[in-house]
Amino acid sequence: MFKEVAVENFTNIPLAVSKGANRIELNDNLAVGGTTVSLGVLQETTKYLQEKSIPVVEMIRPRGGNFVYNDLEIKMMEADLFQAQKLGVDAVAFGALTNDGAIDEDAMEQLIAASSGMQVVFHMAFDALAEENKKGTIDWLIDHDVDRILTHGGPLTTPINETLDNIKKYIDYADDRITILPGGGINYQNCDMIAEKLNIKEVHGTKVIQGIND
Repeated sequence: MFKEVAVENFTNIPLAVSKGANRIELNDNLAVGGTTVSLGVLQETTKYLQEKSIPVVEMIRPRGGNFVYNDLEIKMMEADLFQAQKLGVDAVAFGALTNDGAIDEDAMEQLIAASSGMQVVFHMAFDALAEENKKGTIDWLIDHDVDRILTHGGPLTTPINETLDNIKKYIDYADDRITILPGGGINYQNCDMIAEKLNIKEVHGTKVIQGIND
């Protein structure tokens, strides 16, 4: 089982690595779903994880709230992406939507272009898409060489055992063309059951390893 641990800043990273984390998603402010960390945190984390040969995914999100960004916010996100590139970050996670619940293709194209050389993850903005736009978005992301989609399968307020059927639908539709990475409510107690039910090998969460963020 490949376990991606979502962490807030650097504090728990050495412990997560020692307990078997396979990949780290680096955030600030997990209380709002994660935002971009400071440059100092990013530098030290990247250096530490490169020495341990553990890939790092940096959250690129300038604020909490919705995923509808104006031009200035997109510019900030681009600057963060260029910085990540410089530091050798392995992957970046972001998502941009329009007011009517569709993917913001123009913003996403700009952000993907600024992510050259890094894997791209479309994060849980996916769950804020209108349901009828989800399959088309999966196709669009595949066409633009995005590596993974992080999804809870529904609103985070809904327990994951009630959204597994939705996640399975996305996995079946993606048909191995892109990785669908489930998250939100997955922990070390239920991850094996969820992986078996969805027939997946990767899980994401703050508590997928016992003793981390408990």
